[in-house]
Amino acid sequence: MSATKKPSKYVAREPDASGFIEYTELEHQTWQQLIERQLQVIPGRACDEYLHGLELLDLPRDRIPQLEEVSAVLRRETGWECARVPALIGFETFFRLLSERKFPVATFIRTPEEFDYLQEPDIFHEIFGHCAMLTNPAFANFTQNYGELGLNASPKERAYLARLYWFTVEFGLLNTKDGLRIYGGGILSSPKETLYALSDEPVRAEFDVVDALRTPYRIDIVQPIYYVLRDLENLQQLTEIDLMARVREAMAAGLYEPMFPPKEAA
Repeated sequence: MSATKKPSKYVAREPDASGFIEYTELEHQTWQQLIERQLQVIPGRACDEYLHGLELLDLPRDRIPQLEEVSAVLRRETGWECARVPALIGFETFFRLLSERKFPVATFIRTPEEFDYLQEPDIFHEIFGHCAMLTNPAFANFTQNYGELGLNASPKERAYLARLYWFTVEFGLLNTKDGLRIYGGGILSSPKETLYALSDEPVRAEFDVVDALRTPYRIDIVQPIYYVLRDLENLQQLTEIDLMARVREAMAAGLYEPMFPPKEAA
């Protein structure tokens, strides 16, 4: 989730007059290493809908794609497009873009020093992790609906909504006829979490929207718990219920005890 108020050390690349974004050779190499590594890990672990979306996007291996290349496919499939944003954006911008079927993508890529993990979502995380799923109608509709709800929510309601996004769009799992599969972009852009999420280590629970809204998370660790959907139509169904009533129910019940230790002070 790219909405935050913390400062970023990264600076997003600006397009030239024709809309083209120039990247360095090192940045293209970083993309190539990231995508080739992750393409080795996701077969048999990513859900079919994600793999189908990846096929439709046909992402280049040897260079960072231009946003318009990705947007052209998303517009055709579900009416979405990529929106170029700075390294970090506020919640208001984040929710507004989603409500307009525009997926925020920061046009920078991690440095080699942060190759395995960075807390901020870079272009690899956003494009490789999320955009393939945006070719799926149920996922696309849920993400837009989520943006609309967030726009009109109070700050406290937004904090609860953030947990829903975290346990679906970022770290969601799916039950399929072939077994557990991944659809969350936070997992699919991380080789470590891709392997870990389907291992025997974490807790996995059947998805319940109020439970997800009440579950604390930390962004800097592998997740101790994942919520598992029966199928992606579950996300479509979330757009057809009074989701804010569920948020109020979760707020009244309060948060569950965290399943992780408190973060150590820096």
